[in-house]
Amino acid sequence: MRQNRQTRSDTHTPPPEPLTILSSPSPPDGAHKNPPTSMLLVPHLLPPGAPRLLSPRPRHYLHLPDPVPVAASAAPSTSSAAAGTCDSVLASLNSRRYDFSPLLDFISSPSASAQAPGGAGKESAPPTSLDPEELRLAETYRAVPAHVWHTLLKNLAASPETLPSAAALVPWLERHRLCFSSDLLYSILIHALGRHRRLHHALLLSSSSPAPSPLTLNALISASALNGRPGLALQLLTLLRRHGFLSDHPNYTLILQSLVRSPDPPDPNLLETLLFDLLSTSLEPDARLLSDFVAAFAHAGDPDRALSLLAAAQAQGLTPKSSAVVALLSALGAAGRVPEAEAVFLEFHSSGLRPRTRAYNALLKGYVKIGALKDAELIFEDMERCGVSPDEGTYSLLIDAYTNAGRWESARILIKEMEANEVQPNSYVFSRILASLRDKGDWQKSFAILREMRSNGVRPDRHFYNVMIDTFGKYNCLHHAMDVFDRMRLDGITPDEITWNTLIDAHCKAGRHDRAMELFKEMQQSGCIPCTTTYNIMINSLGEQEKWEELKEMFEKMKGQGLLPNVVTYTTLVDVYGKSGRFNEAIEFLEEMKASGMKPSPTMYHALVNAYAQRGLSEQAINAFRVMRADGIKPSVLVLNSLINAFGEDRRDNEAFSVLQFMKENDLKPDVVTYTTLMKALVRVEKFEKVPAVYEEMISSGCTPDKKARAMLRSALRYMKQAHTW
Repeated sequence: MRQNRQTRSDTHTPPPEPLTILSSPSPPDGAHKNPPTSMLLVPHLLPPGAPRLLSPRPRHYLHLPDPVPVAASAAPSTSSAAAGTCDSVLASLNSRRYDFSPLLDFISSPSASAQAPGGAGKESAPPTSLDPEELRLAETYRAVPAHVWHTLLKNLAASPETLPSAAALVPWLERHRLCFSSDLLYSILIHALGRHRRLHHALLLSSSSPAPSPLTLNALISASALNGRPGLALQLLTLLRRHGFLSDHPNYTLILQSLVRSPDPPDPNLLETLLFDLLSTSLEPDARLLSDFVAAFAHAGDPDRALSLLAAAQAQGLTPKSSAVVALLSALGAAGRVPEAEAVFLEFHSSGLRPRTRAYNALLKGYVKIGALKDAELIFEDMERCGVSPDEGTYSLLIDAYTNAGRWESARILIKEMEANEVQPNSYVFSRILASLRDKGDWQKSFAILREMRSNGVRPDRHFYNVMIDTFGKYNCLHHAMDVFDRMRLDGITPDEITWNTLIDAHCKAGRHDRAMELFKEMQQSGCIPCTTTYNIMINSLGEQEKWEELKEMFEKMKGQGLLPNVVTYTTLVDVYGKSGRFNEAIEFLEEMKASGMKPSPTMYHALVNAYAQRGLSEQAINAFRVMRADGIKPSVLVLNSLINAFGEDRRDNEAFSVLQFMKENDLKPDVVTYTTLMKALVRVEKFEKVPAVYEEMISSGCTPDKKARAMLRSALRYMKQAHTW
């Protein structure tokens, strides 16, 4: 059990006050409406209609139903398995001086809850009217020291079978004032509930704990992170700081690991906020914590920040974990930044660290990304020369390279080589081949890949089916995608959130929003919990249909489940509201995003400027552009093209050409869309004679005219001819 080594960060101790993570719903009838100030409330996570739980608690309140089959025998007095576990717990206690068997039998008996005094809404007080038998039992344990109670509780909480007994022991000890370090008791139990994946019970238990302490708050943070709820963990971390407590390294590590394990990539802005929170304390990050931040930023697709943190760790003489280096190599490779990946690889190679298969695979991934087939083959040979055995990931990446280069026969030969080297081809290898063909537009070869796979005795797994569904979805072959989905379930493979997200997104993009909503409901009915990406897809779908009330309900439901809205969420909201002319709501979400500590992306501002442009609101568009620059975001060609379009729609061609001049002065290369939009602006104000000059400048700048540009030129020439005829 992790002990908290920190104290309050100031000498003045304010009186305890209610801690509320989110706004509390109205309490049900009969519930206590004025909870004591010593409670830690997490009201939005309580089930609808659940009563407020106040101290003291009868034993049956903390009885924990187990979702697994063993729950049927949770009571130690009636279950032989649980009884055996209790016996082993008692035998494991160091002290032979105390016999806790009568106590465990009592708190597990049905009569214990009926005899327990107090109830919801009453303050904790010494028992005055208990059954004489319970009073005598409590008196026999009056001399037991606190550390023995702690040991008993830890041993009971270590096993799912005896966890109900541990949960019943804590309020019993508190009721009889037998162990005064009650915050430690609650933290032990909350830690155990977190380990056993019972976060809901841990949150309920926290409402009956005494005044919030570093122990209970840290235990809740740990439980939230372990159960994949990083958003809740961050809220609790904020509460910890707000009440003058300091966190410790394990909390930050657990939150980072939870963010990395999430189906959605971590938000870089969220990681920056977490890093700032750490640096603003007196804690000094160690090698492990800095490595976790490096890995998290790498997974978030921000290799620049990961590189800077890696350099900071090295400057302090700290050696990062190899997993962090591999994550950084993978991020650099995925971004096509191979020279930097090579430099990091060689630096750690020369420092005495022997690269393993994962490090080579990360570098190989970069070569495949940029299409450097020869370099990919050389790195494969270097692995063999250094005695590093390639795994299925290595072979699949090289097969990717061959497939991308159109060398399908070389890929098949490599599959045979895998078998010769006793590396059995698996489903992942064939899924990489399928993904390469999908990206090249050769989706028709999907069934040939499946036949080749089966001829090699390889059964498709979930990842292969997900890639296949995505392939058909991208090319609007929804019937094939659903056939693969049905086949997947017939093969006994349970769809995951990626499967459902892919199907839902494909139907949304095809305009089949009703079917997408049906799939969203089926996803939840199947027991698969929607992630942030799922909600982003549904928010965009509802926005395109202009179902604003349902959209708001979906957004609140997302936050109610403890999921953090990310940059994509807010960009989607700004985009759908802006396109519909609901600019006030779009600006509100932009401000909400900033208030939450996230930095708006260029894509978000592009969505806002483009929304104004579509309606010819050039003044609002230029104001949004100014705010973007004030936020320190460098203008992109996309945003500037939208600004040109805004001026064109507003018949302000001079300002449109001033944007072109701005692009040239700031080393931004105009593209074919830039010149086509300028020609459209000239046509709108009937300055047809200037269009050919813009077309010629487009060609001389190296841009190849597309169909729209040629059509714009023909329109201008036709109008000019008609003018001369008249």
